[in-house]
Amino acid sequence: MKNKKEYIGVLSILLICLVSVLSSCSRVSKPNEKYYVAAYVWPSCHDESLSRDVFWDEGEGEWEVIKKGDSRFDGHYQPKRPLWGYRSDSDPKAVEKKIEAAVDHGINVFIYDWYWYDGQPYLEDAINKGFLGARNNDKMSFYIMWANHDVYSNFWNPHRYKTDSLVWTGVVDQPNYEVIVKRVINQYFKRPNYFKINGEPVFSIFDFPNLVKSFNGLDGAKNALDYFRKETVKAGFPGIHFQLIGWGDWDTLSPRLCDEQYMENLTINEVISKLGISSVTAYNWGGARPQEDYVAWGAQAMQVQNNWDKTLDVPYFPNVSIGWDDTPRKPYLGKKDVTHYNATPQSFGAYLQMAREYVQKHPTQPKLIVINAWNEWVEGSYLEPDMRWGYGYLESVKNIMSGKYDKYTYPGDEN
Repeated sequence: MKNKKEYIGVLSILLICLVSVLSSCSRVSKPNEKYYVAAYVWPSCHDESLSRDVFWDEGEGEWEVIKKGDSRFDGHYQPKRPLWGYRSDSDPKAVEKKIEAAVDHGINVFIYDWYWYDGQPYLEDAINKGFLGARNNDKMSFYIMWANHDVYSNFWNPHRYKTDSLVWTGVVDQPNYEVIVKRVINQYFKRPNYFKINGEPVFSIFDFPNLVKSFNGLDGAKNALDYFRKETVKAGFPGIHFQLIGWGDWDTLSPRLCDEQYMENLTINEVISKLGISSVTAYNWGGARPQEDYVAWGAQAMQVQNNWDKTLDVPYFPNVSIGWDDTPRKPYLGKKDVTHYNATPQSFGAYLQMAREYVQKHPTQPKLIVINAWNEWVEGSYLEPDMRWGYGYLESVKNIMSGKYDKYTYPGDEN
């Protein structure tokens, strides 16, 4: 009898362990269960020789321009003042603090803007020295957005340049492109915390027209992306997840990738299928015209998002923007150009909740939400704590993404 009891006891323990293992396996096998909250990182606030030669010669990168922001109307919060001080984004100690704050508040992915001009990388120290040099960088994932747009002189420093002229083009030739591909694969894709979907490294492309112009049309662009895919597979990955940045037409709020001349009479879905694009998202609420009222701007952006969702045959990942105030870059802007009414952590949180509900309604795609931005100080769109809101925007992310308000009952809905 004693042996039988022991046998039953051991069997019970084994069954409990088996159930626990199966339950654990079940959780792991659901790739869409986890929320991925990704914030763009604009890597401009550090010193490097090319920046000093061309844009910011005071030795601290774009902090130079941000500090010179001036108030244009009553209540206009300029210059922006970071709670943590004007620290270099290539300083691993400073980035360690950013990572801790991000992870503690529900941000688990950084999307780094990544540049290549005149045959060399630009602003790469922010990720190479800052993020990858941070001892705690393994606490979160990261991926690259190739910011292959043109750069004009007084857009990045109106104090140094009084007129606009083209400094760099985002168009690349084939030899440079092949260097880019190998560099991104070896330097980033192979990192264990590089963000992947179904095992495929995610590579986002900002400027679709410049991609097409680089390779003389859609056929050339297809060959270029096929080459990148082949090299990624050779490096041991099942493929590559190409993500395009989509926009919208300000007047109609309809989806658009670029001017019609680059579409070659194809529809958006035909272009995406031809090139093997895996998903589309947004950099910010572009496509909706920035307005003085944050809530009104967001309402338009939701229409753009819904139109993308209705149009696409591939996943669209929702974007939430924090604000818009690029007056430090543009001395001629005034009150009507700044999003200031209703621009609060609470209003941002309401739109983040909408984004969370969006991904819940799309259970077959990863639960990825992108936020503009972690640190777009010069455009007035940042999660990092400042001297006005403190940790307010980060607290909104934490509250919403924890599901704190999912079961909230509105007045009149009790029954």
